[in-house]
Amino acid sequence: MAISTPHQYPVHLTPEQRQRMEQITRCGQAPARKIRHAQVLLMSDRHRPGGRMKRTEIAEALGMHVNTVDRIRKRFACAGEEPALDRKVRLTPPTPPKLDGRGEAHLVAICCGPPPKGRTRWTLSLLANALVARGIVTDICAETVRKTLKKTNCSLGGSSAGASRSGTRRDSWPRWKTSSICTPPSIRRRSR
Repeated sequence: MAISTPHQYPVHLTPEQRQRMEQITRCGQAPARKIRHAQVLLMSDRHRPGGRMKRTEIAEALGMHVNTVDRIRKRFACAGEEPALDRKVRLTPPTPPKLDGRGEAHLVAICCGPPPKGRTRWTLSLLANALVARGIVTDICAETVRKTLKKTNCSLGGSSAGASRSGTRRDSWPRWKTSSICTPPSIRRRSR
């Protein structure tokens, strides 16, 4: 990266901007990166009470490189206050997800199907191995399978291993029956 000239991106803060920057640096509730960027802009301001500091002085005072000071100034001059203070929002995750919509559909279909011979139900590792064996993914761990199934409300256990809930409701559960065997003697005497 080419080193910019010191006066190429001058910083002119309005009184409202200066007040916001001072609030950010004083309260200590913002992330450290945002506080340091606000400090750079305050020190670079042309209307600073003690005068504008040089970029080398700012870098030395805050323990950062002069190129970082230049980038913050440039971002403020070109894009405004918010981009200079806040992190750029990432549009895509750093690594793409292992299972996309098609992979999730295959996983649910495998989960709803019969378990392998000799097994009563699917386990997470069996599902991961089945996805690899069918060529849906090249490699996947059981934790990724668990998170995907949790997201889709698919249950591995119970009488129905399907992706939807079973039809039993609370009112169809068997009721508790009290008998003389289960009831303590003190309650039996009162009921007579």
